[in-house]
Amino acid sequence: MRAFAASVEEVFREAAARWTLVAYFALSSLFILIFACAVNLDIVNGALAGAKLFGQSVEIGERSIDVDKVVLGFESGFSGFLYLVGTFLALFATAHLVPRLQEKGTIDLYLSRPVGRVSMLLSRYAGGLLLAAANLAYLIGAMWVIVVWKTHVLHPRFLLSGAVILFAFAALLAFAFLVGVVTSSTGVSLMATYALFFFGAVLAAHDRIAAAVSSELSARIVQGLYWILPKTAELGQATVALVGGKAAPERLAAFDSFAVYGSTAVFAAASLLLASWLFSRKDF
Repeated sequence: MRAFAASVEEVFREAAARWTLVAYFALSSLFILIFACAVNLDIVNGALAGAKLFGQSVEIGERSIDVDKVVLGFESGFSGFLYLVGTFLALFATAHLVPRLQEKGTIDLYLSRPVGRVSMLLSRYAGGLLLAAANLAYLIGAMWVIVVWKTHVLHPRFLLSGAVILFAFAALLAFAFLVGVVTSSTGVSLMATYALFFFGAVLAAHDRIAAAVSSELSARIVQGLYWILPKTAELGQATVALVGGKAAPERLAAFDSFAVYGSTAVFAAASLLLASWLFSRKDF
């Protein structure tokens, strides 16, 4: 257990030594700074009397608007943006974990330690998740504090969006680890994982795609891929719905929790298990 914890800690040390950690949090800080400077709200007696976004005045009309509703709508919409940004930044910061591990010299050093190969790989995975979780907590927490400071409105649900984003990232990182074990390439891991993200989002329209294809076999393949791959679009919708405190969108409500979260978790577990098996049998 101590060796596992040491390997997790080493992920942070490696990220700091290679400036990945600094760049990761610097980009998040840039988003926070832009957000703080871009949004200016004029609150009068608990209502929104005026607003500026990126220096441009937003037309409010003659009547003021309930600031609570404005903030809730704004946080809901921005959580979708954070879903994309948080996931993409996290993948950029962690996709190298397996390819660098398998570099000549580095893998020799790790294999000389009294740690099993599977434990070694899983410790890198846990370290990547913790690194992403720390950055998400910083990014989302800072933006929530800014909203509270400027509006005096508290919506703790905005903080919960980080849990859904981290869940989606965990599934994508497991796939990135699988690709990394097979190819030992950071670039291929990133491209394949981003392709998976967008392909999973496209398959949200699987019913319409299946109806448009020319053969029954193609339709079944489309439906099968939808159930196998992670539900990246639905998880984005779930993030927005969670922050807004609304029921899930109609397309998402048609499925139970297992259909979205369960099948995505199964995909992540299968990818991580396959990556662990391949890594344990790989000849270095």
